[in-house]
Amino acid sequence: MEFYNYIKSFHLIFVITWFAGLFYIPRLFVYQIESFHKPSPEKEILGKQLKLMAKRLWYIITWPSAILATIFAIWLLILQPYWLQQPWMHVKLAFVILLILYHLKTHQYFKQLQNDVVKKTSSFMRIWNEGATFILFAVVFLVILKNAINWIYGLIGLILLALLIMIGFKLYKTIRAKNPDA
Repeated sequence: MEFYNYIKSFHLIFVITWFAGLFYIPRLFVYQIESFHKPSPEKEILGKQLKLMAKRLWYIITWPSAILATIFAIWLLILQPYWLQQPWMHVKLAFVILLILYHLKTHQYFKQLQNDVVKKTSSFMRIWNEGATFILFAVVFLVILKNAINWIYGLIGLILLALLIMIGFKLYKTIRAKNPDA
């Protein structure tokens, strides 16, 4: 079914652009939060530009990509409903629900920062930025290996990945404390 491969290709393209948006928007949040604490007029100039960048990324790339990736995914499942009988697909769909929840929570942070409400620290946003990474790793391994039974190994791998990211975050924070321009 050649038509299926076109739908699958579009699904993958929009998943990639959705993740690109989810990877970049928390970085913009970090910069927005940090600019909020700068003196005037730098605070206002940076804040205005970063809000515009975040708004364009969120509404022109990230949201449309999320919607289109979901539409093409549903289309794929309609074309190949037997995937819904596979245990690995159940686990994958659980991660997709987690991704949608992550997206919606990120949208809350986006709305807060667009209204100059800063409730989180830039350090929190650096950690939040890794949420999509964990989901991406889990989904890619599930799709490629198609094995939900060995997901314990995947979970161990995700925990190790989380530890490595946290170590990297701590090292970066230490370096940044010594050299604020890093």
